[in-house]
Amino acid sequence: MANLQLFDLSGKKALVTGGGQGVGRACAIALAMGGADVAIVGRNEVTGRRVAASLQETGSNATFVRCDVTEATQIDAMLQEVVSRFGRLDIAVNCAGIYRSGNDESQDKADWDAVIATNLTGTWLCARAEMQQMAKQTPSQGKIINIASLGAHIACSNGAYDASKAGVVQLTRTLAARWGRFNINVNSISPGYVIGTRSLDERQRLRNMTPLGHVQRLEDLYGPVQFLASSASDYVTGQDLIVDGGHSLSTWMIPLERSLKPRVDPAEEVIEIKRDLKTRGIPHDENGIPLSDGKLR
Repeated sequence: MANLQLFDLSGKKALVTGGGQGVGRACAIALAMGGADVAIVGRNEVTGRRVAASLQETGSNATFVRCDVTEATQIDAMLQEVVSRFGRLDIAVNCAGIYRSGNDESQDKADWDAVIATNLTGTWLCARAEMQQMAKQTPSQGKIINIASLGAHIACSNGAYDASKAGVVQLTRTLAARWGRFNINVNSISPGYVIGTRSLDERQRLRNMTPLGHVQRLEDLYGPVQFLASSASDYVTGQDLIVDGGHSLSTWMIPLERSLKPRVDPAEEVIEIKRDLKTRGIPHDENGIPLSDGKLR
């Protein structure tokens, strides 16, 4: 007889930084699907409230809390507001992150500083505040999930972004070693090349280079998030879960062979990213590509 109680998040209280869009929104949806009440944390009040409202429609006691994760005082105030509403904190997903384009020989130092401040220092500040709340609760326990990137494992971006995400992975390991004594699990997830607003040509090249044969969708993160947030992962800590369809397994510069049709076809790849763009008010075509300047705001 099927028994999914280990994955049940009913009654759990959670927060997701950067939860108003993209990967963060997917993490929030995953937690709500599991039964958790979720606080959407971010700087953009419009998209954050939209996501919270959409989760409320599914029965989640969702709310939005504004916070800049580079500011420790704002993080403390955010935690106070979340706990005031929910009564405790059981799960925290630290997803807030930014990217600044530019090659490493010419990128401005201000861009480097901004990326490190948000992606790495912001993750550390949030995790520290979350641990302090979880440790003083009765019982003392909790699940912290940091969102890293495939860039932590392969050189797929620029130095600022890849270094920040590699730092998140090592930070996760260190915090897991230190905070296990409080019954707090700290793990990370490294998504691969999420479909986002990539061009049709880039999407096809990703399909050709990915063993599972399709571009990563936002919903491909639902299961990993639910696993690391639930009792199913109670004896898992300090681990980085790479979710990339096997893309990083191969370094061949030629398309991989396929024997069967992939589980997901191109039309199915874009379902959730189109919902995300709609939530953010960005006009897009049937392929999930913005119709304006192509930039995500």
